[in-house]
Amino acid sequence: MGARANRRRGEIEAFLDGERRVLCLTLGALAELETAFAVDSLTGLAERFSSGRLKADDLIRIIGAGLRGGGNLFSDEDVAGMAVADALEGFARITAELLRATFEAEGQTQNPPVPHSV
Repeated sequence: MGARANRRRGEIEAFLDGERRVLCLTLGALAELETAFAVDSLTGLAERFSSGRLKADDLIRIIGAGLRGGGNLFSDEDVAGMAVADALEGFARITAELLRATFEAEGQTQNPPVPHSV
């Protein structure tokens, strides 16, 4: 894969199944997550994520939406079967980094809407 992530656009890079992938929560990906999590706004989505109480299925949905937003053609079922270094901790780290890249203003370090634990 030749493309590199552009953090200013909210993109991150992650190794999934041994391949470097670009993930991005585009507007379409965020709309997908609003529907999946049954929230009515981006604020509701950020509040849900900042609760720190995410299930494994939540990580799959967020990473799946990020992969699709980054131009990768993977279903959530594909993501569920992927391997990541450090297993659950690795998936949580990717999710947290993706949420930070999406919701955290450049240079901001206080109260980012990211999961505290899985």
